[in-house]
Amino acid sequence: MRVGPHGILQTLADGVKLIFKEDHIPREGDKFLFVVSPYIIFACSFAVFAAIPFGRSILVSELNIGIFYIMAISSVIVMGVIMAGWASNSKWSLLGAMRSAAQIVSYEIPIGLGILSVVMLAQTLNMQEIVKGQDGIANWLIFRTPFTFIAFFVFFISSIAEVNRTPFDLPEAESELVAGFHTEYSGMRFALFFIAEYANMFAVSAIASTLFLGGWHGIVTLIKTLFLVFVMMWIRWTLPRLRVDQLMNLCWKYFIPISFFNILGVGIWGLIFPKDSRLSIIISIAAIILGLIFTFGVLGKSLSKGPKPPPSSAERRVSATT
Repeated sequence: MRVGPHGILQTLADGVKLIFKEDHIPREGDKFLFVVSPYIIFACSFAVFAAIPFGRSILVSELNIGIFYIMAISSVIVMGVIMAGWASNSKWSLLGAMRSAAQIVSYEIPIGLGILSVVMLAQTLNMQEIVKGQDGIANWLIFRTPFTFIAFFVFFISSIAEVNRTPFDLPEAESELVAGFHTEYSGMRFALFFIAEYANMFAVSAIASTLFLGGWHGIVTLIKTLFLVFVMMWIRWTLPRLRVDQLMNLCWKYFIPISFFNILGVGIWGLIFPKDSRLSIIISIAAIILGLIFTFGVLGKSLSKGPKPPPSSAERRVSATT
């Protein structure tokens, strides 16, 4: 049974239901840490929005070190996750917390390196000043150099891993860990974790929109942010969950080296084109288009070949006799 027309009030009804659920606290767990950790995660998830400009004058505080503030606040979330897993006195919760901590700490590196490439171009840590330098679609930082185009995708995919969304939801893998670090939680504290998770989705999408997609220039920030949230949900229902080794290999063997390469490329690009001009933007967009054509061509050939089928039993017998 759905609540409201077309079920639009179902989420609100579920939230009200969770308020009246039993508030369970493990008998042998750490009560103080168990109670405090969901509020830490919830508060940090919403504190990030204080430095994100959603319009020319729509922001809570214009900080000169807005990017540092965002990275510092988002790092505190790891402490809340570890506290929740430890205080639950459950092996499933602790294992989920350890997975989450390893995943978040690992993927913060390519995220930070991607942001560094933006700072090198914008020459400021102020989020509002970064947006002001992206007037016009051609001036969006995603198109400013071929390296920031790559940095955007590395940043966005790493952000999906940062917020534990599929296919990077190993800390909450139901088939392995029941519900991960919040297995022992119930009632409104359980709801706080999920509210924080979706707030993090919206926050990282808003940050990507602000740093790479022009912010409030052109299309409003909210529309671009909601589009990136939609892409996250699309990926969730499209791709299967990765294994732990695949998750870490993707970060340490691919994303981090690519991020360092992007920083080097942005530095060289700045030496060749010390000031942005129409010529530099045209060369950048042309390089991006050629790179996409080459990438899709290579992927198309590899997919058309397909995996080689295993030899049949008759072929194995023939090869064994010869």
